[in-house]
Amino acid sequence: MLRGLYTAASGMMTQEQRHNTVTQNIANLNTTGYKAVNSVQRSFPEVLVSMIGGNDPSNSNRKLGKFNTGVYAEESISLYTEGALRETGKSTDFALVSSFNVQNPATGENYEFDASGRYVDENGDIRYTRNGSFRVDPDGSLLSEAGYQVLDNNNTPIVLTGSARNFTVDEQGQIIDADGNGTGTYLGISIVSEPHGLIREGNGVFRMADPDGEVRFMTAADNGEIRQGFIEGSNVDPTQSMVELNAALRAYETNQRIVQYYDKTLEKAVNEIGRV
Repeated sequence: MLRGLYTAASGMMTQEQRHNTVTQNIANLNTTGYKAVNSVQRSFPEVLVSMIGGNDPSNSNRKLGKFNTGVYAEESISLYTEGALRETGKSTDFALVSSFNVQNPATGENYEFDASGRYVDENGDIRYTRNGSFRVDPDGSLLSEAGYQVLDNNNTPIVLTGSARNFTVDEQGQIIDADGNGTGTYLGISIVSEPHGLIREGNGVFRMADPDGEVRFMTAADNGEIRQGFIEGSNVDPTQSMVELNAALRAYETNQRIVQYYDKTLEKAVNEIGRV
């Protein structure tokens, strides 16, 4: 009996995590460059149930079968599909339109993603973001929305020498000078070989789980394009999120009723049957 109680309780905890993940997505519906998260559920390993005295080798029916002990929220996986672009007209806003073919070495199939903007944090460590809403400080440094320095294709912080209004970048991310000529310096657009190895740190920031993971800069041969004066919106699907939210709520309520049923059964066993 208690096994069923534990199974229902694990289901409640799993649906609570699923609910929290969906509400996080909905809360970031209008966050620039936000990538939706999916909660992955998995069942606990099955166990083999034996009858009492089942260790007797002469009893051919000693094995009753397999028993599942519930589910748990195994992990949260980010979805790296592109969000819709929104025009802002600001020279320091950038969006990336990409269709890269990055293969998963485990399956040989292509990932749905990936390319990311690059910037460096206060410790000198490189981080990645899809939030291209940048700004310029009084010293001319190009900064991310969180205030970190944006890097070029040489891992050098980008510093503007003129007015931010005249800051121009072509479709390949190359910075154009005042005379309309290419400078040979590009925005540090990085392609991550295994995007699911990125760890979310909050505020639209990711880091590599493996510091030695394969990351390279975008080249002209890649199918990528920089849109200046645009930002990328969230890739959260509000309709699907509401469906997931209701499904998690109903599954939680179902498991809750099962727990209440077991609670009443145990109460009856203790208070009534125990008196007989």
